[in-house]
Amino acid sequence: MFRPVSAELVSLLRELKPGAWNLPTVAEGWSVRDVVAHLGDGALRRLSFDRDHSTPPAPPDPIRAEREFASYINTMNGEWVSVARRFSTRILTDLFAWASTALADYFESVALDGPGRFGVSWAGEESSPVWFDVGREFTELWHHQAQIRIAVGAPPLSNPEYLRAVLAIAIHALPQAYRNLPVKEGVTIAIEATGPSGGVWSLERESGKWKVFEGTDERPSARIRIADDAAWRLLFNALPEREIPEAIQVEGRLDFARPLLRARSVIV
Repeated sequence: MFRPVSAELVSLLRELKPGAWNLPTVAEGWSVRDVVAHLGDGALRRLSFDRDHSTPPAPPDPIRAEREFASYINTMNGEWVSVARRFSTRILTDLFAWASTALADYFESVALDGPGRFGVSWAGEESSPVWFDVGREFTELWHHQAQIRIAVGAPPLSNPEYLRAVLAIAIHALPQAYRNLPVKEGVTIAIEATGPSGGVWSLERESGKWKVFEGTDERPSARIRIADDAAWRLLFNALPEREIPEAIQVEGRLDFARPLLRARSVIV
């Protein structure tokens, strides 16, 4: 799915009027052109680190906590976005078109069941399989494109399978979000996303940890329902806080839903 979703974005960017590039997005402080620059940077980095086996630069100071890691990533992202404000929108589009095509070539060539280059930090993992590492990049591509489409008033991507894949990957942030919820073994929490991209996933407490699986038990300890559009906005920090309680319906214990309200499938 990486290649067609990238191509859809390139087609959209080539049709944008000049003023649309400066419109604000839900990515705080970033305009449409800034989000495009960020996507190009991400693709170039992954090509450098994964395909070309380049060593990522070390952070200036040792990273000892999650907050320090987030600060380091945000600084790198901000540096590139700032520099890219010197570039024309045509350059930004051509750069993303080339880099995303090359990255699709690479992703389509790798075995997805091996160890990934980077752990998915928002899932609390220091190491992750390739499918999850690549999947994380797909969610980045999809949700940043969604931010752009919202900002410029373009319709969302029409294929519901794209968003369903995003949700199936993003749901793996929940074990990290629920890690401090005190429950007994065997508790199962079903999360149902409704709509054309919807599905049902469950969290189960087993051997002192939470695991994610698709589907649900016949009688889960709690069932949480949320529309597919609200689900991605929640998990990718694009749902206003005041709208979060109204977006979720809970059957069963309300405290089983609270960690979901704080779950994020991005580094924040």
